[in-house]
Amino acid sequence: MNRKIGWVVLLVVVIGVALYFVWQTGRAEETEIKLYYYNPELDKDEAGNIMCSEKGLVPVVRTLSSKNVIEDTIALLIKGELTEEERKEGLTTEYPLEGFNLVKTELKDGVLTLTFEDPNNKTSGGSCRVNILWSQIAKTAKQFPQVQEVRFLPEELFQP
Repeated sequence: MNRKIGWVVLLVVVIGVALYFVWQTGRAEETEIKLYYYNPELDKDEAGNIMCSEKGLVPVVRTLSSKNVIEDTIALLIKGELTEEERKEGLTTEYPLEGFNLVKTELKDGVLTLTFEDPNNKTSGGSCRVNILWSQIAKTAKQFPQVQEVRFLPEELFQP
């Protein structure tokens, strides 16, 4: 009888440990990430002209609970959710763009390939606008040490 109780206790412990590891594996860790938005006041030349460069990109910090931090960070960026305080500080974004969605991310040998759908061609426009839209995503992605280069698919995206 004592031997049966011992086996039952052992079985309960093994099941408990297994459930704990399954629970831990399924949990996403909270990570502090940066989303880069644009402040045109920080991006002017000596004559006061907007340069449409990365000089105007400003990080805002968010906390993200995710198993795929890079993909979820880019998805959060293109939602364009700035706080009222961030807007008062001069930050702007044209995101979200109607119909523009992140479809897939692939990281291989330091190259992050981001595949989007843009059925309404919202990523096209003037060269200044397109450069800022592109730069926001690229700089946000490059905060991760494993990302050295960012590529966009389809290649027609972000064309002036």
